[in-house]
This record gives sequence, C-alpha cells and structure tokens, in this order.
Amino acid sequence: MVHEQTPGDPGGFLSAPGLRLRHLPRWLAAADALQQELLASVPWKQEHILLFGKRHPLPRLTCWMADPGCTYRYSGLEQVSEPWLPALLLLREQLEQLCGHGLNSLLLNLYRSGGDAMGCHADDEPELEPAASIVSLSLGATRTLRFKPKPRSGLAQESCPVALELGHGDLLLMDPPTQQHWLHELPRRKRVQQSRINLTFRQIRQPA
Repeated sequence: MVHEQTPGDPGGFLSAPGLRLRHLPRWLAAADALQQELLASVPWKQEHILLFGKRHPLPRLTCWMADPGCTYRYSGLEQVSEPWLPALLLLREQLEQLCGHGLNSLLLNLYRSGGDAMGCHADDEPELEPAASIVSLSLGATRTLRFKPKPRSGLAQESCPVALELGHGDLLLMDPPTQQHWLHELPRRKRVQQSRINLTFRQIRQPA
C-alpha cells in the first residue's frame, strides 16, 4: 500500500504490512489557543548530541513531561522531566480515552521553521511499552511525515514508503506494531517559514 496525501485528503485509517496509522485531521478545535500557550509557557531547550567526538545541536527545541518514576533516553540523551501544564493534563485525559490505555509521558518538539527537522528513526526504545500506541498532535505549519520499512524488517521488498501531510490540529495515532517494523522522519522544508509544535504522548514502562 502506498498513501501519498493530497490537499483535502480526509485522513482515516492507513495500513500496510506492519504499519497501522490513524490520522484525524483538524482533531483539536482549540489548536490556536494551545499553540500560543505552549510557545509562551513551555521551558523549551536545545539539546546537543555527541557525534564523532563533537557536540552538535539538535535541529529543533524540545521539552519532556512525565509522571513520577518515568525515565526516558533517546539519541544518547537522558531526559529530565518538567511539570505537566494543566492544559496538557486535560489533553492527555482525552487522548487516553481515545486510545484506550494510559499515556504517562509527553515529548514536545518545536520546529522553528522548515530548516528544523527530525531524522529517520523508530520510537522503539526499551523504556516504551510496545503494545501501546504513540499519539502525536501537530500544531502550526503543515509538515510531511514520511514512513519507510526498517531495512531488516523483511518488508522493504513488499512495502513502499508512506507520506502524510500533518496540519494544524491534526492527530496521528501510530498503533502497534508500527514501531517494530517501520521508521519515520520529518524532513526539512526550506520554504516553510512558520513554526510547528509536535506533541508525542507515550506510555513508558515503570519499575514494578
């Protein structure tokens, strides 16, 4: 299955071998207000990663919020949790009802313009519950999210890349087993001047 979105695409359920996506365009009616609140209130920071002995800034700003006892590490970075904002706790309750399970952490990414991006990866860190959905909300500029099978998944020969255009207020649920078999990325878009915020809710395994 190949799904290249076009303007006016109503979204819906998208599937391919090992891929399960639910796209709900314009899901959040209060997207404008939430975007402005997050731009003003979130303690955004720019992380650095170490590559070949040199520190490089990530091409985006980030913030991580989580319940007590949650720990999360990605790209070699140990995340330090910030307190939940009240508006995000209310949003989390809505999303938990929608996906049918708990969401105890939130990674926020601020893409300041089309020059900021996210490289190809899967949300498959050992801290994450593999049976839970990854729930992603987009605010601001429309950007393309690309999916492609993992090279060693055995799906590369039978599945083609998938591209979604995610706009202001769009919700995307990446259901299992997507992270085990597919990678995704947010490529640069030099012509995009507006910012985009992405909120990615996850369920983190906690010690028994």
